[in-house]
Amino acid sequence: MHPKQEPSFLPLTVGVARSAATGPAPRRDQAGEVQRCAEAADATAVGCWAALLGGCQSAERRDLPSRLRALVEATSGYVGAGWWAVSTHRRRVAEAQLRINDAVREGDGAEFAEAFVGYDQAIATAVVSVQSDVEKSPTP
Repeated sequence: MHPKQEPSFLPLTVGVARSAATGPAPRRDQAGEVQRCAEAADATAVGCWAALLGGCQSAERRDLPSRLRALVEATSGYVGAGWWAVSTHRRRVAEAQLRINDAVREGDGAEFAEAFVGYDQAIATAVVSVQSDVEKSPTP
């Protein structure tokens, strides 16, 4: 398969995390961790998707929940635990993550793909929201 033709389940999150990781200095390292976790979760999701389509078990199907948790933890670290705790994004991510986990358990590829859209959008929006706040804040 041509690399540009591979599916991506976290294109928004990977993109905004990459942008934040190469942006202004505040939180750059934390954004880099979000990027690394997003890329790892995306790669695992691609493998999981292939296993779902093939109707088989795979390491990716077992590993996906922990990859998604790692991405949530990295995102929480980037945006701030207090902000994340009261964020509507956190609730949206949690709901989408439950749908993803259910879809993997049930072998439902359509539900898997649909749930990832909401998950990706919620994580990416949280990163962008905080990134915008950082860019607006005055520098000392």
